[in-house]
Amino acid sequence: MMTTTLKKMLTAGAALCLSLTAPAIGLSQDDPSPTPGTMTIDNVTVNGTRYNSVTIRSETPLFIDFEGTGQNPECSRGKARMSSAHFGRSGPLTAREYQMARIAWSYFEKRYQPETGLVNAVGSYPSTTLWDTASYISAMVAAYELCVIDKRDFDTRATKLINTLRNLDLYRGEAPNKVYNTKTGGKVNYANEAGEVGMSALDIGRMLVWLKILRERYPHLANSVDNVPLRWNFCNLVNEDGRMFGSFTRGDGTTRYVQEGRLGYEEYAAKGFALWGFDVSRALSPEPLSYTTIYDVKVPYDGRDPRIFKNQNYVLTEGYILDGLELGWDLPDDRSNDGLIATQGWRAEFANRIYLVQQRRYEQTGIITARSEHQVNGKPYFVYDSIFADGYAWNTLDPTGEYQPDRAAVAAKAAIGLWALWETDYTDLLFETVADLYEPDVGFYEGLYENGNGFIPLQTANNNGIILASLLYKVQGPILQQVSTNAQYWHTAYAGTDLRDNKCHPRMMEEVVNCCACAQDQIPPVIPLEEFRYCRAVPTEGETAAQDCQPQKHNLAPPKPRKVLPRSCVSPAVSQP
Repeated sequence: MMTTTLKKMLTAGAALCLSLTAPAIGLSQDDPSPTPGTMTIDNVTVNGTRYNSVTIRSETPLFIDFEGTGQNPECSRGKARMSSAHFGRSGPLTAREYQMARIAWSYFEKRYQPETGLVNAVGSYPSTTLWDTASYISAMVAAYELCVIDKRDFDTRATKLINTLRNLDLYRGEAPNKVYNTKTGGKVNYANEAGEVGMSALDIGRMLVWLKILRERYPHLANSVDNVPLRWNFCNLVNEDGRMFGSFTRGDGTTRYVQEGRLGYEEYAAKGFALWGFDVSRALSPEPLSYTTIYDVKVPYDGRDPRIFKNQNYVLTEGYILDGLELGWDLPDDRSNDGLIATQGWRAEFANRIYLVQQRRYEQTGIITARSEHQVNGKPYFVYDSIFADGYAWNTLDPTGEYQPDRAAVAAKAAIGLWALWETDYTDLLFETVADLYEPDVGFYEGLYENGNGFIPLQTANNNGIILASLLYKVQGPILQQVSTNAQYWHTAYAGTDLRDNKCHPRMMEEVVNCCACAQDQIPPVIPLEEFRYCRAVPTEGETAAQDCQPQKHNLAPPKPRKVLPRSCVSPAVSQP
């Protein structure tokens, strides 16, 4: 090992350039007769004196320890964008974490399809969805910002992918189909055969989040990015009362449009639409809302009855951690980039409950818990590994609604996402549970089965993409940083023409002026202030924000709104003198 004295002599800058003139620096125990050699280190300061180089000679095995983050020392992208403060973990990656980023990125190198720029959603199967493609974009952004890839690789991949997204064959000419073949870029059904199956508002919403991130972070890509959604027709995706709709193809070939999304996922996807100017106010609201108490935690779930609305109300981790990692649990129009205030406060409050109930389950049962939807090997191929669903806690269901308890798992993406957003002893345990579950040059496995049946021997784009986003969050905070003040083609294209109306695009270059004579009624927030137990509520003129979020109840009374005089705006009902 390098001696303590030598470590002190060499500054951190000395490790920037190494020139090896021997076969090895460190020698394995299997080599009993090492060859003496030398090592030259450039740009060194020794005992306060700077030298162009220092040569170290050794007649015996010489081992050198390199201390630091393990990242490319010449790369400052992550540091340049680092948030001053944010929820959860903060700081540069350790050597181990940087290695995790490289391993997660290896999935996207191995499963990349050069003909289209798409990446397989699951292993070698050449199929993907818009949700999984958004996860690929998240991986690409994180890999670039964390210096796993350089700008040339990033730009090459990004422009190729944007070109494919720009020219996708759309479902019924409206918006992207649910599934595409990654080799050809063509519309397919779930068997990866040519055809079309419908549109997913949730998948499109997630894609819109990541297209917005690309546009904000990389202005040189903005024009290309804007041209992707400009082709899409949103008339059937967003209705007039602010709800999101997906569609599916009936057996007779006709299309049926259905409201899409449940608490957790719905609001996250709605933010994607709102970031591009769509009015999805009803989808952004948590109503209708119900609660169930699990381990003394009041867990929120969607209040729509699955028997009537024919859609399960799974409570899962993923929608909440994606909102935290990517958006900081902020409102879509928040441009403050303050990582310590969640302007959509109830989302942060509910996310803390989703985290805490999983920690409590471990404390009460010894079962390490980080639940999300995930792939499984063999039938049923996919499960919703819920915290609560269909009236039961810890209910693992396949897409048909069948109970699949042996498929419950510690999802790697959920574990690392929770670790990034909450710095606790329990998330340290989650990290250790999955941090080494990978195959070199292939990526992280999907997770670890709760019942002791080992790891799930599958790698996916969504899992590895979220892991990379979680590592980027640690370095930079919420990934969407709305800082661009440039004019946007999305705003100006076809302004004042019927072309925008024909596709139901928002009229971004128009400002609606409210009537001054409207009544100034105070509308109470959907989530009352007293419901904030794990975050401190911050009343605002709009939706309640939140700060000081932590998985323990605050021993503070909720703040009371300050009484003020009404605005000097005359109601139409008041007669004029």
